Amino acid sequence: MNTYIAVYKATHRVIQIEEYSCFTWQQESGDIDLEMLSGKIKRERSLHFFNLTSPKDYPISIDDLSITIEKTDVFRG
Repeated sequence: MNTYIAVYKATHRVIQIEEYSCFTWQQESGDIDLEMLSGKIKRERSLHFFNLTSPKDYPISIDDLSITIEKTDVFRG
């Protein structure tokens, strides 16, 4: 099992805020599935980020989030 790190940008369809961050995860060695990674980032990070930064009465849907993976690498931390 290897640990990887990704730098990403998350945007919302309506809210004019961008989240720039990094995300670590573990997987068996091999090709990185960017679609799976984007889904993990949406569920585990960005949904919470946009819930914290949006007005209390504004519902955040995971379908309104867009993830751009800028770079991935093996994590050597």
